[in-house]
Amino acid sequence: MLIRHEPASTAPGDVFRHYVGDVVYGANDGLVTTFTVVSGVAGAGLSPTVVIILGFVNLIADGFSMGASNYLAIRSHADAEGKSRGIREPLSHGIATFLSFLLIGALPLVAYLIPPARDHAFLISCLLTGGALFAVGASRSLVSERGWLRSGVEVLLVGLVAAAVAYGAGLLLARWTRT
Repeated sequence: MLIRHEPASTAPGDVFRHYVGDVVYGANDGLVTTFTVVSGVAGAGLSPTVVIILGFVNLIADGFSMGASNYLAIRSHADAEGKSRGIREPLSHGIATFLSFLLIGALPLVAYLIPPARDHAFLISCLLTGGALFAVGASRSLVSERGWLRSGVEVLLVGLVAAAVAYGAGLLLARWTRT
């Protein structure tokens, strides 16, 4: 049996509400994984060129993986229920996840792409990413019972802890490999 799960209407608000989970999921993961790459490279004291290369490789590969995983998860869930959602609907959700991963996940790299900002690129990246993490977290309140402030702070803290772990790992690995 083919089950259609589509927005209530074609109105922008209904379409956004339908895909907001995918967008938040992709944006949050894009920010956290890209910023952990930036933090790890900064901790290791490597060049801005390394940040740009590893950051964009991460965006493309991880973004595709997230979108494909969302597609497969929706299909698997439908299969487990003995239903089908076809290919179009899971594909739309996968694309929404992938695009939000790429677009929002690129924010930690912005300062590294602007030559005058490169002297303070890590600080600028921290500020941009922190603001974006909070905003993505706050937007979770659109689909949950939690308030926007609590949701924003929660996502910000998780992202900061992940970045601190990556920075520390970069620092330790750089010291270990240079001796």
